[in-house]
Amino acid sequence: MVEMYETHLIGFINAQMQQDLAHDLNHVYRVVNTAKALCLSEGGMAEVVLPAAYLHDCFSFAKNHPDRAQSSRYAADKAIAFLQNIDYPIQFLPAIHHAIVAHSFSANVAPQSVEAKIVQDADRLDALGAIGIARCLQVSTSLDVSLYDVDDPFCINRQANDRLYAIDHFYTKLFKLADTMHTPSAKIEASKRIEYMKSFLAQLNTEI
Repeated sequence: MVEMYETHLIGFINAQMQQDLAHDLNHVYRVVNTAKALCLSEGGMAEVVLPAAYLHDCFSFAKNHPDRAQSSRYAADKAIAFLQNIDYPIQFLPAIHHAIVAHSFSANVAPQSVEAKIVQDADRLDALGAIGIARCLQVSTSLDVSLYDVDDPFCINRQANDRLYAIDHFYTKLFKLADTMHTPSAKIEASKRIEYMKSFLAQLNTEI
């Protein structure tokens, strides 16, 4: 059933999304693909998961905006208005709204359904692994954040501060994401991706 709406969903995000480089259309497509896989393994309803995955970033304040934590609520409201406009089955709309609100790390809303857990897991997995490293550097560069602290690159003897150094973001947030995964499949994948990130840091250490 969802497939008949996918063209509309893709057209909408193409027209509406004006995010930073780390939250572009490719990010959405990766989240959708991961959400599809988690849906199959975890038994979620595609009618809820896929629209939420496609539309989860249809609105977003900038990373340094004071209302950043409200982005997912704005996105959820915008998504539901669009879905109503294309006559998406109304019985799925409340669950889609919740899944979009709860996907956000900064919103700090606990997902209450399997579908919301899947969307949140899929979005957070995209912050890990090779693509997570690339996205972290993209955002840090856009905010004029240095790569690392020359005296203590890996926060051994100081408090991590990702407002100053990109690598610090691994310690302030990214490495903690594995513990926030809800579904068994996402937990396994998160562990693999974090191991890759740790190997990246080990290589970086040998080079600097």
